Amino acid sequence: MMGHEIKSASKITPDAQDRSHHRRRELFHMRRRAPFAAFGIMALLLLMSIVVGGSIIAAAPTPSAPVKSVAFLGVQFINDNEGQEPTTDAERARLASIEELFKSKLEASGRYKFIPMPAEIKAKIAAGSPIGQCGGCGIDYGKQLGGDLIAWVVVQKVSNLILNINVYMADVATKKMTFVHSVDIRGNTDESWTRGMTYMVRNYVLTNPL
Repeated sequence: MMGHEIKSASKITPDAQDRSHHRRRELFHMRRRAPFAAFGIMALLLLMSIVVGGSIIAAAPTPSAPVKSVAFLGVQFINDNEGQEPTTDAERARLASIEELFKSKLEASGRYKFIPMPAEIKAKIAAGSPIGQCGGCGIDYGKQLGGDLIAWVVVQKVSNLILNINVYMADVATKKMTFVHSVDIRGNTDESWTRGMTYMVRNYVLTNPL
C-alpha cells in the first residue's frame, strides 16, 4: 500500500514541477514584454500629440493684411469727338455704373474700404482741374478724407467702337502711384463697359499687391 502511494506521488511531482517551470517562463516573458508595451504606448501618445498639435497649427488663422481705406475721386470721361458726338445720358449713366462696380468689387475682396465722399469735396473736384492734372490735389483730398489711398478712373472714348478704361491709385503717405493700368473695350454699350471694368478689377487691380 505504501509502495503504491509512493509510486503515485512520484508521478505527480514531475507534473507539478513542469507547471511551475512553465509559469516561471511566462512571468519571465511578460517581464520582457512589459518595457516594449510601455514604449509602444508612449510612442502612440507622442504620435497623437503631434497629429493634434499639427491640426491645431494648421487650423490657426493666418494674419491678413490690414484693410486699406480709399478715397475715390471720381470717374472722368474724355470724349475725343465731343464736337461731333456729344456725350449722351446713357454714357453718363455708364460712368456712374462702373464707379459703383469698381468700388463694390474692391470692397467685396476684403482688402479695401471706401470713404464716404462729402458733397463739398465732390463740388471742389468737379470745379477744379482733372485729378492727375491738378498738381497733386488728389493727395490733398486723400489727406482731408483720411484715406490710405486715392483712386480715380478715366474712360476715353475714341469712337463708338474703340474705348479704354484707365484706373489710377496712389498712396497718400508716400505720394507715389501704386497702380496704373488700362484696358481696351470694343463697343459703346452697357455690357462692354461692365465687362471692361470687371476684367480690369479681376485681372489687374486685385492681383496687385497692397
